[in-house]
Amino acid sequence: MVPSADSRTIGRLEGVRQAAGLSIKDKMGVLPSSASCSHIYEAFGVAMLPLNDLSPLVALGGYDSSVTASTVSNKNHTQDGTESGDQMEDQMEERGLSEDVSETGARETPPGVNSEALIALIEYFTPPRVATSQSLFEISSGRFWTLDDDSDSDDSDSDSNHQFKISYAIRDGAEGFFRTQYGTISKMALLLALVILFIYLFRSTTPQQEASGLGRSTSAFITVIAFLLGALCSGIAGYVGMWVSVRANVRVSSAARRSAREALQVAVRAGGFSAIVVVGMAVFGVAILYATFYVWLGVDSPGSMKVTDLPLLLVGYGFGASFVALFAQLGGGIFTKAADVGADLVGKIEQGIPEDDPRNPAVIADLVGDNVGDCAARGADLFESIAAEIISAMILGGTMAQHPSGFILFPLVVHSFDLVVSSVGILSIRGTRDSGAKAPIEDPMTILQKGYSVTIVLAVLTFGASTRWLLYIEEAPSAWLNFALCGLVGIMTAYVFVWITKYYTDYKHEPVRTLALSSSTGHGTNIIAGVSLGLESTALPVLVISISIVSSFWLGQTSGLVDETGNPTGGLFGTAVATMGMLSTAAYVLTMDMFGPIADNAGGIVEMSHQPESVREITDLLDAVGNTTKATTKGFAIGSAALASFLLFSAYMDEVASFAQTPFKEVDIAIPEVFVGGLLGSMLIFLFSAWACSAVGRTAQEVVKEDYKELPDYGRCVAIVASASLQEMIKPGALAILSPIVVGLLFRILGHFTGHPLLGAKVVASMLMFATVSGILMALFLNTAGGAWDNAKKFIETGALGGKGSDCHKAAITGDT
Repeated sequence: MVPSADSRTIGRLEGVRQAAGLSIKDKMGVLPSSASCSHIYEAFGVAMLPLNDLSPLVALGGYDSSVTASTVSNKNHTQDGTESGDQMEDQMEERGLSEDVSETGARETPPGVNSEALIALIEYFTPPRVATSQSLFEISSGRFWTLDDDSDSDDSDSDSNHQFKISYAIRDGAEGFFRTQYGTISKMALLLALVILFIYLFRSTTPQQEASGLGRSTSAFITVIAFLLGALCSGIAGYVGMWVSVRANVRVSSAARRSAREALQVAVRAGGFSAIVVVGMAVFGVAILYATFYVWLGVDSPGSMKVTDLPLLLVGYGFGASFVALFAQLGGGIFTKAADVGADLVGKIEQGIPEDDPRNPAVIADLVGDNVGDCAARGADLFESIAAEIISAMILGGTMAQHPSGFILFPLVVHSFDLVVSSVGILSIRGTRDSGAKAPIEDPMTILQKGYSVTIVLAVLTFGASTRWLLYIEEAPSAWLNFALCGLVGIMTAYVFVWITKYYTDYKHEPVRTLALSSSTGHGTNIIAGVSLGLESTALPVLVISISIVSSFWLGQTSGLVDETGNPTGGLFGTAVATMGMLSTAAYVLTMDMFGPIADNAGGIVEMSHQPESVREITDLLDAVGNTTKATTKGFAIGSAALASFLLFSAYMDEVASFAQTPFKEVDIAIPEVFVGGLLGSMLIFLFSAWACSAVGRTAQEVVKEDYKELPDYGRCVAIVASASLQEMIKPGALAILSPIVVGLLFRILGHFTGHPLLGAKVVASMLMFATVSGILMALFLNTAGGAWDNAKKFIETGALGGKGSDCHKAAITGDT
């Protein structure tokens, strides 16, 4: 009779899989039934030992069943590797089995064991990518998923296998977290969609809706559809960023064994693919919605909606993208920093082991965090910025001329050209497969800057051509030139922002080196110097943003475009064009951002697979440059958001005036209630930041408690960080969404009783304005200080000021956390 596998058998075999580092569920997503196990044995006509224990594995592997897979796998995790190895050898001698393993890695199968059936059973429990007879050998010998393999083999295939195993662990963790996180976000988005539907069904209609004949129900469903599509596209953009990065990391680590230039090329082109998809999704989504509504609603036909009002229907798309980006950034950010802090505190300071050492239980969680935080979340964030900028510019463009089609479509054309010019810049970075590990390594940042310069030049040319093509009108023949200059202002702003961030975060410049030097006198002075650097770094960006807003508004105002009464109307659109100019190289800048986590992951894979020091030097250099590019992209996103916020603030006032049927042109902060709204807005930023930092601290404490183990539990650390980040992202996110609603309702009620019907709207306007200003400053401070602390640590790790393991290095690690 064929023995069936009961629940105890499945549990014990699952124990082997968990010890091997595999996921708890099989490739079909459910645990196999006892009937499934029996079916495998029946197919092979098995007559073998009962499966109420691990005796088949015992017989094939040559060790006693009392020794668990975890104990045996300690062979590769103990300091000298002798104790568990001797234990295994003794057990093999007792059973009379051969100690030798052939060159092909095969063991002699003991009598009575059907090895084919055993292989089939394990393959059922094992993901397809590793389901081979070699997997069986590695499980039975206690070597499967022992990331710290102490083999001295120089075989390149063996090294590649180790790297792929580590990459699979990172991939599984990142994709698992992404599915869970976006599942939670999807549920919240559906709930909010119902709330939006309810609000639009019962709110008063706007004059534009009445003129176009759109009813409340039609307007409500259009807005909800746009909201859900924006959320979906934002999620896809984030997923693509993560999907590419978890597959490119191992390719970069492999390329680093050949040359630094090839590793750089692989990382940049992987990041470039993600960036092109993100920007393309933003353009594609808005274009599809615009075209669909244009045809469906019969725009510009008699008795239907005017084309100038059509962009107003796209607002829901931008809100959906913003909603997903908010929670993606929160959840991914908490995951990333908590894992990073935990890994640094446990490994470098408490245990004194190298970065990305496989004995550190948080190392896989740290590498997973790079992908979910810096790739998926950043992709969703920049997607939202581009989508919101396109929609706001289209709305403004509809009011600029009597023939507004060119003004409305101009943002879509500009960002389409962005895809082309950024692709050329990315492809300008070429690599070589010639071995260059021992040759002088060219500065990767210099290479990236050359690619960015190519992109900038092409962006200037295409932007000028686009303005002449779409913004030329006979009523103001020179207006296109003014708007072209507005775009040039935006492009220059982007370039200056990149340079400022690079200056404050690259260890080749004085600020980071001064910060590193402060570490030589202790942890406290490192913290003081880092905070000081971050505060100082807010000055230049604010000056640049201020000049950009004023100059672009003035250029637009003097363009010659006027309304029916002769008043200039191009000022706001000039600012919108400057924002478009700043984002006209967004795909390349996002490429540099996604290059960072890919390089960081590659460094971790190289460290954990024990590659030569020359290879680690290459990945360390790429990692340091990646820290700078990540900070650069964040600064770029902050600057573009600052320009766009000016547009959105004006759009808010116009929308209020449209609903209230009264002019709403200014907000007087001398009114006490309005001033209080500003205070609440500023407070909101600090409270939001405090809750986010507190979430990181609590989660990192749990990781530290996991502590160093002889056989680190990577899966538990990933689970700790993932669970905490999903829980902790709710409260700050709810604060950002609900605060304006609550404040607006309270002061609207107060205004009703005091005879000021627009008091609620004015207080919310003040709240948004002050929150935006405070948020820009806080974001600049946190972004630059974090990047500088990280690279100060990297500078010391190059051998400066005592190098790795020194007291100066430990102080720098404290700052980095």
